[in-house]
Amino acid sequence: MVEPVPDPPARSDEIAGAVLEVVRALAAELHPRRALAPLTLDSTLERDLGLDSLARVELLARLERASGVRLPESLLLSAETPRDLWRALAAAGRAPALAPETAVAPALAAAMAAPETADTLWAVMDWHVQAHPDRPHIFLLTESGAEEEIRYGTLAREAEAIAAGLQARGLRPGQTVAIMLPTGRDYFTSFFGVLAAGAIPVPIYPPVRASQIEDHLRRHARILANAQAVALITVPEAKPLAQLLRLLLPNLAWITTTTDLAAAGAALTRPLLRDSDIALLQYTSGSTGHPKCVILTHANLLANIRAMGAAVQVGPRDVFVSWMPLYHDMGLIGAWLGSLYYGMPLVVMSPLTFLARPERWLWAMHRHRATLSGAPNFGYELCLRRITDADIHGLDLSAWRFAFNGAEPVSPDTLRRFSARFAPCGFKPEAMAPVYGLAECAVGLSFPPPGRRPVIDRVQREALMRAGRAVPAVPEDATALEFANCGQPLPGHELRVVDATGHEIGEREEGRLEFRGPSATSGYFHNPEATRRLFHDGWLDSGDLAYLAGGELYITGRVKDVIIRAGRNIYPHELEEAVGNVAGIRKGCVAVFGTRNHVSATEKLVVLAETRETEQAARARLRAAVNTAGLDLIGAPPDDVVLAPPRTVLKTSSGKVRRAASRELYERGNLGAPPAAVWRQVARLLWSGAIPQLRRTLRTAAQLAFAAYTWILFWLLAPFVWLIVVAVPRPAWARGCIRFAARWFIRFSGTPLRVHGLERLPPTPCVLVANHASYIDGIVLAAALPGSYSFVAKREFIGSFVARVFLRRLGAEFVERFEPSGGVEDTRTLVAAARTGRALVFFPEGTFTRTPGLRPFRLGAFVTAAQAGVPLVPVALRGTRAILRDGQWFPRCGAVMLTIGAPFTPASTDWQAALKLRDAARAHILRHCGEPDLAGEAPRP
Repeated sequence: MVEPVPDPPARSDEIAGAVLEVVRALAAELHPRRALAPLTLDSTLERDLGLDSLARVELLARLERASGVRLPESLLLSAETPRDLWRALAAAGRAPALAPETAVAPALAAAMAAPETADTLWAVMDWHVQAHPDRPHIFLLTESGAEEEIRYGTLAREAEAIAAGLQARGLRPGQTVAIMLPTGRDYFTSFFGVLAAGAIPVPIYPPVRASQIEDHLRRHARILANAQAVALITVPEAKPLAQLLRLLLPNLAWITTTTDLAAAGAALTRPLLRDSDIALLQYTSGSTGHPKCVILTHANLLANIRAMGAAVQVGPRDVFVSWMPLYHDMGLIGAWLGSLYYGMPLVVMSPLTFLARPERWLWAMHRHRATLSGAPNFGYELCLRRITDADIHGLDLSAWRFAFNGAEPVSPDTLRRFSARFAPCGFKPEAMAPVYGLAECAVGLSFPPPGRRPVIDRVQREALMRAGRAVPAVPEDATALEFANCGQPLPGHELRVVDATGHEIGEREEGRLEFRGPSATSGYFHNPEATRRLFHDGWLDSGDLAYLAGGELYITGRVKDVIIRAGRNIYPHELEEAVGNVAGIRKGCVAVFGTRNHVSATEKLVVLAETRETEQAARARLRAAVNTAGLDLIGAPPDDVVLAPPRTVLKTSSGKVRRAASRELYERGNLGAPPAAVWRQVARLLWSGAIPQLRRTLRTAAQLAFAAYTWILFWLLAPFVWLIVVAVPRPAWARGCIRFAARWFIRFSGTPLRVHGLERLPPTPCVLVANHASYIDGIVLAAALPGSYSFVAKREFIGSFVARVFLRRLGAEFVERFEPSGGVEDTRTLVAAARTGRALVFFPEGTFTRTPGLRPFRLGAFVTAAQAGVPLVPVALRGTRAILRDGQWFPRCGAVMLTIGAPFTPASTDWQAALKLRDAARAHILRHCGEPDLAGEAPRP
């Protein structure tokens, strides 16, 4: 890092813009299809812009040619950002000369795209207030259809007034303030007002009806107690209940409104906020009985917003329209805070407006030429059911480029029908995007790439239900199950699927989904037991069942009985208790469960309740009472209320309700049927439970046995091979020994290896490049490749005696991965080796990770091939990551396929020839490696 010095004043704006333009042009040339992070003077050359050591050499050469200034060679090592380059050029008072058609303004505009250096939400707000205080931020759609405009500066001033009012009442930094407000101006100002006071906002959902405020607050007492809220900002109608809540909650000091707080007229003392401070307590939806409150810091939220923005390629020219409630993470973080960060206009309407007239959502998209919006699956279904052709005459949705579908199970049928229904309105099928996320990861976790049509996986029903294997089904299979592809984990985040033993399983195997990343919560607020259950070896348990295929995510169900309906989690025990309190219903004899609604393509909420009432009038009153209980508790009545005779609801021996078994009876239509003989029930129960458990046990035992056998085989072989390689006098003999040992190991470990394209290997010296996915890649290449090939290894291996001696005896070349000056010298050495007839094998990714996907390619292999004038041969490895991935020492049985492509001959020795070789090799490897493109260097095949 260069020593920090003041930014030079000489022609600073002109020079800064010109440097950014040269950097931008090179980055775009290197990554023409990749969405780069917003370019600023403080963007990192390596991480943000993808410039490796050789690319930085090219960058310095271009700056020198354009400016006529000879830059010090030390910049190769010290320059980490464009600012470092700017200082060197500004000291000489010279700006790089740009082509006539190139303007500096675009580079400077790009630098204003987002507050990349902000570390808290208030820092984001401050950045926008300083940059453009009068720029519109929010367009709030009222029930009458009018629009209320909220500007950045106005929002900040009103929030600071509320913060001052909170401080005047004695609020201290770090305390919690609950916000129970509908979508509106007061919500936005309250949220940032709490943050400005240094406190922690706790969003909770408002009552459905004003007449239900008292019951609503009583149900929320546990949330307020768990959060230790000292204040509640709410609607004026709730203020008379302050005394009641103070009796229930001694810590709750006051109930107030935004009007009261702003009228205080106090002065604000801005506390110091850090990225590690809690920015939000997000209660899992529907969590009133046993509250679970997700802790999210400023760092968590900003990491998630930035990762989602990178995945969707968000910019300030985007426009977001949202009706999602602001107490829900998708509406609060995904829509509002994401729009705030990227400086794009946010058009907001009330959820009730959408539910009453869903066409208003689409017309808002039309009027504002919105590019981004989303909804749970039921929202798209509501549009399909409620919107008529007359409602959308003249509607234009052609600007909509990313339609999020998440927050509840995604129906493939809904994806198809919505795209077809609104195609005449300009809606593009590739805009529909099934996504996956959860509150424990802020909001987003896995997104598909923009511009790709939804990918639907059809799998064999029996294979998945009985063996947990997602085996692709043939098109003629009418019983196949369909699952929507939710894409790849967000940048910086990781996914894995584990079995019942906690071991990671292979592709297309169903198990529990776990994740980790910078957006992941540190746990649940004041709930150590739930926090303990959340973590497993540094990974967080999502509570969902899933499988991975091609590095992409498919959600198959939920581990627990939580029902997701209309974007909210409904916990059955809460509704069961409420229904059990209805006079005429047998208390403790109620089962609540979800089942597939084939009409609405969403989850159907069923209440099964026992009663002794037989008269029709009495039963009608009971149904009405159950519907009212559902409406009051979850905001909507159940889809089906089944009143059954006593002993219908199935229970365990300890008296717990068996919801899954009751759902099965409901789906089979067997509710109320006379029970089978006891011995039949016992036999059926034993059989249904023993067979799956036996199958799982046998599968786990087989996996353990294979792993143990493989390691025994390896350690019996490895020492002897090492000794032979070290002892033989010629590298060619050593490579022959390695080839024989690798083939023997692969054969006796039971790993099928198929090699395609051996005939394409040129007889002349060449550079061979392969993707890197596993520890066993070197073994596979050694077994598959004939002739004499020298591997290019990272210089870190020199520090290990065993690896150093072994690789040197094989004739390996060592290269420096991080120092630019070392990379230049290594390239000269490799070019000389290739010109003397050596065949070199590179892993251009430089390393591998456990996350499936092709990482960015470093340029050394391609520059070597171009400057040496030798053919470049791409090799795609498939299947090795599933056998043994990074950080895992539990090998699994699997097949490997190696596909050798046709050699590419460099057209010249210059920089452009190396880039063409890289792009051609990457395209071949992507076609055959079976994994997604993590760098966006080429379109997915």
